[in-house]
Amino acid sequence: MIRPILQLGNENLRKKSSPIRDFNSEGLENLTEDLYDTLQDAKTRFGYGRGIAAPQIGELKRVVFVDMQGFESVLINPRIVWMSERKFEVWDSCFSFNVAFFVLVDRYYGIKVEYVDLEGKRQVIEAEDKLSELLQHEIDHLNGILATDRMKDKKKIMMRSEWEKTHQ
Repeated sequence: MIRPILQLGNENLRKKSSPIRDFNSEGLENLTEDLYDTLQDAKTRFGYGRGIAAPQIGELKRVVFVDMQGFESVLINPRIVWMSERKFEVWDSCFSFNVAFFVLVDRYYGIKVEYVDLEGKRQVIEAEDKLSELLQHEIDHLNGILATDRMKDKKKIMMRSEWEKTHQ
């Protein structure tokens, strides 16, 4: 089911999410289906999209759906367990901003994330570059952190129309 995406200003986007404890619940299955459906709908409406976190659809649960670079997965209770020393700048936006503007943020070039898959098995993914950036963005959502909180400089904000002129 396609769910509404909470927008900047909604207090639930600022709350920490609770870990999933029951990996066999119907509620978890429904949540992951809703995340998938909502991401696909957002991709159609905004012209792109790579991931979505449960808090964005009003569920304060530690669940993320990612569909990028041949990596499609549900990450349950993800946590970053290692970060490279190297960072890079990236223009970041969000469905919770209606992809109306982009902010310049620093992200770790490489990270290692531990998570649980839908079968309840522990997994580890090592990510670099764009996938690393995306996972950091989505895991931030689980901790009540938005891209605007990570802005390097208050002057480094750009409307989508301007971003598209220089970045596509």
